[in-house]
Amino acid sequence: MNALNLTDIGHAFLGRTVLDRITLDIGEGELVALVGPSGCGKSTLLHIAAGLIDPRQGRINRSYARHAVVFQEPRLLPWATARKNIGMALPEGLSSRNRHSRILAAATAAALEEDDLDKYPVQLSGGMKQRTAIARALASEADFLFFDEPFTALDPALRRHMQDIVIRHAGNGKRSGLFITHDMAEAVRTAHRIVVLDRRGNGILGERYIPLRPVERDDRMIFETVQHFMKADPLFAHVEELDERRSA
Repeated sequence: MNALNLTDIGHAFLGRTVLDRITLDIGEGELVALVGPSGCGKSTLLHIAAGLIDPRQGRINRSYARHAVVFQEPRLLPWATARKNIGMALPEGLSSRNRHSRILAAATAAALEEDDLDKYPVQLSGGMKQRTAIARALASEADFLFFDEPFTALDPALRRHMQDIVIRHAGNGKRSGLFITHDMAEAVRTAHRIVVLDRRGNGILGERYIPLRPVERDDRMIFETVQHFMKADPLFAHVEELDERRSA
């Protein structure tokens, strides 16, 4: 059974088509990485799938109960502590005890220390801000997670740490998700399946399933898979191209 179905999605900005005839299904418990050249409409498609913008055409079917979005920027409220930012995702009516328990559990899952929860965003490092954003998504107990290039601005060590969090909570078959990335190693490390978007947003070029579960893949397997995709698989020939006309 699919958690998300996108059928013939199309969209345009100021009369310029950015997506046309995009059809994508994501199964329950599946994390799909969407890759493609810069400017091909990856983030726009995610925003449509998450209901943040309406498509010009096409149908969206969501069979999951709740979703959460982690953006490239943490998007924290600057006047609220990390604790309160995480708590924004919680439903109304929770007791103080349950609220505290849910916030602490989400923070722990995102590798935040309890002492960090009373800090304001200005007091947090870039990695801590992004972990707070992830904790906010986890606190919602959403069964579908959207990741819009969330680790682009982080250094390699922090990126890997964040990917581990994604693997534990969205790559374990218990949640579904869509992960937008420009990094093929990140896609291979975290996702069950990689989907390649056409350079001009004209549909899905193809897809590749990654062997083993994300948690079972070692660095050598990830490196060799990326090398094969980028050097020997024509599906990925244009993934790293930058379309200057569309990204302007």
